[in-house]
Amino acid sequence: MNVLPKGHKKLLRAWAFYDWANSVYSLVISSAIFPIFYGALTIVKDENGAILKDTVDFLGISFNNDSLISYVTAIAFLVVSVLSPFLSGIADYVGNKKNFLKFFCYLGAISCIGLFWFNLEQLWFGLLCYFFALIGFWASLVFYNSYLPDIAFPNQQDKVSAQGFSLGYIGSVILLIICLGMILNYEALGFESEALPTRLSFVLTGLWWIGFSQYTYAYLPKGNKKATLTKNVLFNGFRELRGIWISLKHNVQLKRYLIAFFVYSMAVQTIMLIATYFGIEELEWGEQDATTGLIISILLIQLVAVLGATLTSRLAIKFGNIKILIFINLIWIGICGYAFFIVSPQQFYVAAASVGLVMGGIQSLSRSTYSKMLPKNTKDTASYFSFYDVAEKIGIVIGMLLYGMVAQITGSVRNSILFLVVFFIAGVILLLRVPIKNPALKDRM
Repeated sequence: MNVLPKGHKKLLRAWAFYDWANSVYSLVISSAIFPIFYGALTIVKDENGAILKDTVDFLGISFNNDSLISYVTAIAFLVVSVLSPFLSGIADYVGNKKNFLKFFCYLGAISCIGLFWFNLEQLWFGLLCYFFALIGFWASLVFYNSYLPDIAFPNQQDKVSAQGFSLGYIGSVILLIICLGMILNYEALGFESEALPTRLSFVLTGLWWIGFSQYTYAYLPKGNKKATLTKNVLFNGFRELRGIWISLKHNVQLKRYLIAFFVYSMAVQTIMLIATYFGIEELEWGEQDATTGLIISILLIQLVAVLGATLTSRLAIKFGNIKILIFINLIWIGICGYAFFIVSPQQFYVAAASVGLVMGGIQSLSRSTYSKMLPKNTKDTASYFSFYDVAEKIGIVIGMLLYGMVAQITGSVRNSILFLVVFFIAGVILLLRVPIKNPALKDRM
């Protein structure tokens, strides 16, 4: 197949379509069905729905169930943070980042399929599959995100970044509806209980991810360079990251933006990872089915997020990226304050809609803002985006560890949510310190 030129509509569409393929992991595994499945396995309730036990014995230690999954999540993100410099350096140097994208895609997808066998008797295997699925998803994003400045011009990047997130939300919602249909209609489909269709959802997630990613692979270029892989290349990524860190001394705009992103992203990603666990343990569902209510909330988040990502990209064109990011952080502060007091499903739905509106916007705009701040004629884009992703992952490690510690000590996720407000406030202050360059409308920051 002929290599498509930079900025070609088909190339942009193929790149964005990977979001359609991989976002089913974010929704089914991170946010919706797996957290509910995990909660059903690890929480013992009485006839009235009151929690009798929410601890899990693992490696001879009794963990709060939320704390255990948050610690596994934090360790996985720490591994991704360490791996990213190795992988991005190799990918940039030998010019095969598409192969790395494929490898981690397949690792994550196959691990999702492995969750079919998750149970308390073989808890180590289930947590291992969860661990590798997370690594596969996030490590693949290092290479996926690094393609953005390669395939799109600066004036296209906000739009195509938002298009990717929008496709991801739509595709993941479609699969979630299919899975939800199997779970809620298990009797009509001939299943004995909800357990088997729930486990089959993990299999469908892996197959969806592998299958639809083939369209992206058909059009993305292999990479920028061609060179022989040598021993020195192994640490090339760390040398490049060191060079990027040194270069930040001369790029005040990018340095200050990265610091601000590190702080507010810590809170955003932690909230996205714990939202369902919050709904399971902190809400009074009464006679309403908690599983259905939680999935409705998550569907609401995904659908509203499409609008949020599109609206944010348009507002950024008119008012500037940094100003809109500040505004979104202020909304997050309000959402966290509101979430601390909610107890009913109706209040949770309001919070979910609000989260959806700003979730897609802050993710897509953060990515495209960073892309537009890269030095002109940058070739080693994977290393720059590895630096971006390492900052994000270390932030998630800190956020998840703090969440796990607060949940373990207080027994409540609610206190962790309120604590995250501090990071959003700091994010606003730090974004205000980012100098704005390129006042022209199409390049405005």
